[in-house]
Parts: sequence; structure tokens; C-alpha cells
Amino acid sequence: MGTLDSIALVALVMMCGLILLVLFEPGLSYHVVSPDLPLDSADFIAICGTVADTEIRCLESFEVLGEGRRFYAAELADIAKARSSVHVLAFIFHRSPAGDQFVAALAERASKGVKVRVIVDAVGSFLTRDAYFSPIREAGGEVAWYQPLRWYTFKRLNNRVHRELIVIDGEVGYIGGAGIGSHWLGGDGHGKAAWRDTMVRCTGSIVAGMQTAFIANWLESTAEILADREIFPAARIGDAGGTALIVSSAPSPARGSRARVLFQLLLASARQSITINSPYFLPDRSARRELIKAAQRGVRISVVTPGEANNHPIARRASRRRYGELLEAGIAIHEYQPGMIHAKIMVVDELWSVVGSTNFDSRSFDLNDEVNLAAMDAALAARLLQDFAADVAASRVITYDDWLRRPWHERLLALLGVFLERQE
Repeated sequence: MGTLDSIALVALVMMCGLILLVLFEPGLSYHVVSPDLPLDSADFIAICGTVADTEIRCLESFEVLGEGRRFYAAELADIAKARSSVHVLAFIFHRSPAGDQFVAALAERASKGVKVRVIVDAVGSFLTRDAYFSPIREAGGEVAWYQPLRWYTFKRLNNRVHRELIVIDGEVGYIGGAGIGSHWLGGDGHGKAAWRDTMVRCTGSIVAGMQTAFIANWLESTAEILADREIFPAARIGDAGGTALIVSSAPSPARGSRARVLFQLLLASARQSITINSPYFLPDRSARRELIKAAQRGVRISVVTPGEANNHPIARRASRRRYGELLEAGIAIHEYQPGMIHAKIMVVDELWSVVGSTNFDSRSFDLNDEVNLAAMDAALAARLLQDFAADVAASRVITYDDWLRRPWHERLLALLGVFLERQE
């Protein structure tokens, strides 16, 4: 082997090593000592804001929308009334009947002088052509791609903006798990049921936190800093309403993330109950340990996750691989039967709610840009628990014996999931 061949071989090995690090670097092993404080105390709220590095704001009003046709109709109605700005941030913005409606609505507002800005993730919407958004641009709006596939973005290829946000006039915000596409409406010609998901319509100073999340990704996508006063009319404090935070999470070089800190702290602080909706329920060792510790101190824990309708079959098998020790600890796991459930919600002690884009998996906690509403509001928690009860009623409870009887081919796919689950 010649010198050049040796150099080429060393370079190839180094490149393969870097790819392995990018794709399969292990996450942090999280530990937390829960503050011995009531979850509704000012001190606990202040700690949540501090450790998540975010401002405490007001959730003046909310509306929980748990069906695609309802939240799309509400979003489009608010967009139609926009006076100054509409900001849309989407991991999924697919060419579809739903997408057509949003493109038309955004183009119409832009043509009236409203500042329309849209960010679309280049991988989440890979099959959507740039020309699809031409009507928005031609009307005076702007559309930017997050992390487009270029040679200089390769080292950040694994970082996606998974956030799903709409902010209108800086006064009304929508946050949750749903993008824009046929998944959430069903009837797409394949006989598939609409995905069950949740978006929350918010007003109050909490909307300024959503705007901040959008502005951060707009800067990364366009190099433009948005600082117009008109996009922050709701950035006031002291409103009447629930106490809330917007937790914008992005991967750090040292692998920590604000979303994970928030989830871990709330799990460790639960005293009565924890309910979790997650389409991709793959808690790592640290999260499983915290869930089991909570169950051991008497916390009632219930999880709803997809059944056979999961759109990522390997992720489902990898998820089921983790059920055993959780079921043994007394944690109830339910698999949703009517179709795909895509809601990402956690409610703790019927008081704290977390709603947003974060899945209960390593990709969301460690690799993606995510955004969540975390609210200390008993009324919001009660409303979300109504939907959770309906989800449980439409689910099949999984027992430990069921888990032991998993077929061999599922176990084999679960082993494959060991290598791929951080990328699901």
C-alpha cells in the first residue's frame, strides 16, 4: 500500500468515526435532586424558570384543540384577521389540501401588507418543493428553509427544527405537535384515519416567548434579526391568568437541553400523578429511572402511546422494548387503537402541563430544536386530562404478561432499534 493509499484509508476511518459520533453519541446521564417545595409555590415556579433559562410569563387565555379540522380552522381564521404579522414555524409543511389552504391564506395576508414570514425544516419537508411557496413570495411574504442540505451544513445535518408554531400579530399563538399536512385531516386516498394531535391557542404575555423562539430560528435561516416593536405587543407582565413559561430547547455542544431539564425536574417533583402522551415513547435510562422512582413513592403514572398505527414501526418496537421495567414498577401503558396519536403532552399532579413539539425520546431531548409551553394552571391541566381520559378509553392496556409474549420478529426489530432509535 502506497503513502497516498494509507492517507486515504486514515481519512476514511476518521470520517466514519465522525459520522458515528454525530449519529450515535450517547446522551447525558441526568440526575436531579427535587426541591422540597409545593409545585404551586412561587419558589418552585422561579426554580423552573431559572433552570430552563426562560422568563416567567402569563397565560391569559387558552383553548385546547385536539382535532386537525378544528385547529386548522382556528389557525386559518386567526391568520385571516392578521393586521401586522404572521409567523409560521413548521417541521412539516407538506404539499396537501391543508398546505394549499395555508399557502393561499398566507399569500392573501401578504398581499394586504401583512408581514408574513415562514420557516420550513429542509428535512421534515424534504418532498415539498420550494416553488410550492411561490404564491407567498409573489405576494410580498418571505419563506426560509432551516438547515438546507448544503456541504457546509453537513456537520449540523442531525439538528432539525422540530418546532410547530404560529404567531399572529404577536398577540395570538398556537403551540403543539401538529405540522401542516394531510396526516392531520385523514382521508388522503389511502383510507388512513386522521392523526390525533393537540394544538393550544394562547393569548397573553406568553405569546412573546413563542415569538422569541421563532426569531431565533429566523436568524439561523436568514441571518436577519427581527426586533420590530410591533411583533411584541404582548410582551407585558402582570396580566391576569395562569403562570407559564415557553421553553425553547436546542442541543448544546455538551449535549444538555432545556427541554430535558424541564421534563426531568417535573418528573422528580411529582407527588400525585403523571400522565404522558407521546408518539415516540423511548425514555432513556435516566428518564426511566426517574419514572420508576416516582412510581415507588406512590405517584400514579399513565402513558398513552401509539399502537400498530405508529408511522415509525422500528421506533414502536424500540419503545416496547423498554416497557418491561416500567410495567413491573406499576406504570400503566396504553396503546392507542383508532390510528396514529401524535400529541406530545405531560401533566403533573393535575397542575403543571407541558405541551409542545418534544417527543419523549433522545432525538427531541438531545438533537432537535424544540419548543414547549409549560404552564402551572389547574384549568389547563384539567382540560388536557379530559382528552387524556378519552385517549385511554380508546387504547389497549398493556400488561407485563403481554410484554413477555412479544413475538420473536418484534424482538429482532427492537434490537435494530437499539442502533437507530436516537435518529427516530
